[in-house]
Amino acid sequence: MSPMIPSSETTFWRGRRVLVTGCTGLVGSWTTRLLVARGAHVVGLVRDRVPGSDLMRSGLMRRIDRVHGDLEDLPLLERTVNEYEIQTIIHLAAQTIVGTANRSPLATFEANIRGTYHLLEAARRSGLNPDVVLASSDKAYGDQQGDAYSEDTPLRAVHPYDVSKACADMIGRAYTVTYGLPVCVTRCGNFFGGGDLNWNRLVPGTVRSLLEDRPPVLRSSGAPVRDYFYVKDGAEAYLLLSRRMAEDRSIHGEAFNFSAGFRLSAMEMVERLTRLAGGRHAPRVLANAPNEIPHQEVDSAKARDSLGWRPRHGLDEALLETMAWYRAHLTRAEADAADSTSFEICAA
Repeated sequence: MSPMIPSSETTFWRGRRVLVTGCTGLVGSWTTRLLVARGAHVVGLVRDRVPGSDLMRSGLMRRIDRVHGDLEDLPLLERTVNEYEIQTIIHLAAQTIVGTANRSPLATFEANIRGTYHLLEAARRSGLNPDVVLASSDKAYGDQQGDAYSEDTPLRAVHPYDVSKACADMIGRAYTVTYGLPVCVTRCGNFFGGGDLNWNRLVPGTVRSLLEDRPPVLRSSGAPVRDYFYVKDGAEAYLLLSRRMAEDRSIHGEAFNFSAGFRLSAMEMVERLTRLAGGRHAPRVLANAPNEIPHQEVDSAKARDSLGWRPRHGLDEALLETMAWYRAHLTRAEADAADSTSFEICAA
């Protein structure tokens, strides 16, 4: 059963004009779903049409205003913020795949760094002073030799994706300190949940393999430890921080870690998913993933103490919900493929 939504939360969001970048992505689609449910007027920035996106299939795209284009298009962003009189921006759009960043660093820097400062500049020039929640990452901290990351931990990123997030993170703070634009930064661990169609990520790839009765594949050695974060809890965290920004100016310019404390090695995550799915195959370990940080652990005490944030889901509950989403998605995909084949036969 879904938890009751406080009336104050619904009242705050009702009619509030919110720009969500990356609204068709994993975190973006769940965040948009929550905003629509709470009565917000959502404007979604969409770069590519993603047919399998949860937002597309659910019909929510018909309930939001869509702007098609890239973050690198400053005039488009300026027009969007001004014409829709945006009050809150939740900036989730990014190139998020570490392997892609290693192969194409310039494209990653363009999307994650230039895209961020263009969005912040559009917000600054508008004169509307919208609240901006900027999604950074625990990767911005770099390798801290196994220590848990607090918000005061120095940003020591060295690899392309990590550096792109650290740069965007610092640019966000610059816009608050220098120009007074209200920006808060989030640093979360590895998101997982229904709707992630990047099959080279650990959880989606493992779940698909298990549902198709194939051995899961580990690109790493299986040893790297990550802080896993369920996307439903992540969406709630973004909305909570956005609301608190409007209520409390003292947090502007601050960064917040969000974590549910789900810390597992890659091998432990695969083994847990295998157990929950009743799988029978041992994983294939490729051990060929470069630039892996050995241990990442996020301390979210600040968010808990100052924002009153708490996750709602346990790990097994979240993983079972995730597997149910993929089971339904893959079943639909098979049915769609069968319908397409039948149509081609009839047409012939």
